[in-house]
Amino acid sequence: MSMFKDMPVEVGVIYEGERVRKAEMQVEFGGTEVQDKFELVRVRKPESIEDGKVTIIGPDIKEMKPDSNSPLGIIIEVAGEQVEQALEGVIERRIHYYCNYIEGLMHLNQRYDIWVRLNKKSFEKGFNSLTYLGQILMRLFKSELPIIQKIQVTFITDPEKVKQYKQEAMKTYEERDAKARGLKDEEVDSFYGCTLCQSFAPSHICVITPQRYANCGAISWFDGRAAAKVDPKGPVFTIQRGETIDSEKGEYSGVNQVVKDKSLGDIDRVQLYSAFGYPHTSCGCFEGVAFYIPEVDGFGIVHRDFKGPSVNGLPFSTMADSTAGGRQIDGFHGISIEYMRSPKFLQADGGWKRVVWVPSAVKERVKEFIPAELEPKILTEKEAQTLDNLKDALKTRNHPVVQRWTEMPTEKTPEPVTKQLHREAVVSVPTAFAGGGIKIILKGAKISAKKVVLKSSRGDD
Repeated sequence: MSMFKDMPVEVGVIYEGERVRKAEMQVEFGGTEVQDKFELVRVRKPESIEDGKVTIIGPDIKEMKPDSNSPLGIIIEVAGEQVEQALEGVIERRIHYYCNYIEGLMHLNQRYDIWVRLNKKSFEKGFNSLTYLGQILMRLFKSELPIIQKIQVTFITDPEKVKQYKQEAMKTYEERDAKARGLKDEEVDSFYGCTLCQSFAPSHICVITPQRYANCGAISWFDGRAAAKVDPKGPVFTIQRGETIDSEKGEYSGVNQVVKDKSLGDIDRVQLYSAFGYPHTSCGCFEGVAFYIPEVDGFGIVHRDFKGPSVNGLPFSTMADSTAGGRQIDGFHGISIEYMRSPKFLQADGGWKRVVWVPSAVKERVKEFIPAELEPKILTEKEAQTLDNLKDALKTRNHPVVQRWTEMPTEKTPEPVTKQLHREAVVSVPTAFAGGGIKIILKGAKISAKKVVLKSSRGDD
């Protein structure tokens, strides 16, 4: 049943997780093909807001060509006696949540990575203006966050205006992130969890600590604290850290218990600072992927806006599919850009000493947080485009992972192992193939093996 009878399409939680494929879309905003896009919430004084006002700067939906894509800026201004500046990031993240209540509208990601699609069916029903989107967002925000007393929304589709306002938005994001730096995980008793994306990944729970931002890059530990205080029964909640099981890998009894409960038993252990073993799960809104490169025993990083294949021959979209969905896949780890600035970044796996390849755009953004002696040794797409290029360049620059190659035994006979697999296990076997390995999925299996032999199906030796 629709929440609002006067809207041309239905609005309700039933539409969460609905996908709009390219063949079905009427128009698209943002996404990988559009450089300038953003969404921003600002707290204002009540007298500066005209409650209920929707402004559109640039072409509206009805004025756009079918199947076209457009830049988009969303600015939401709010006011209220209890609405503090510290809540901006919390309110902002809910844009994603509420947009996905709308029939035929898909919203992905956050901040400067937003991607919005409207399908043809909803357009034909009359959802042909951003005014409807603004009205729905304002009603939902006021309904679910009663502390908001006044709200107005501005949509920007004019390319030059989006670019202009985005620069201001980026400054705001950086100011928020900088405030959250400095506090250590060991200095607090509680972390925060977020299930905003469970409509897309039912078993995913984002664990937010002072030194591990949410995968989406939009919610810090301080944002989590503010959200849990304002809306205790909402999608952002407190997690008591509990006993420390492994400080290096970042495993805590309280976190494990909450993750198990919230995933309905699908995930029962999480290690926050490692991409192996029991890595933190991912939904689909992560800003980047840390991916293991077995050929060099190091990690590459690729972000959402990187064009073309990464150094292992795979584009972001392919590796994102291997990372998303709330699964724990060894060697594929959804991350935020801000997490790359943290001392806990892949701490159990060697941190920056294990990172061998990063796109130049991301490297520039986090450059001051990379140890000075390592920064020139980490390659980008400008120095290495293939695994062969990568290996040679790492040797030339004497990257720390090269030392790991000399320490690895040339041949080792594995001991027989028996392992009970409760759900799903993925075994990645390094090969010389472009994809970097063979993926074997085993469900409900008990394995005992002294030797594994792989033979070509063509009968070759």
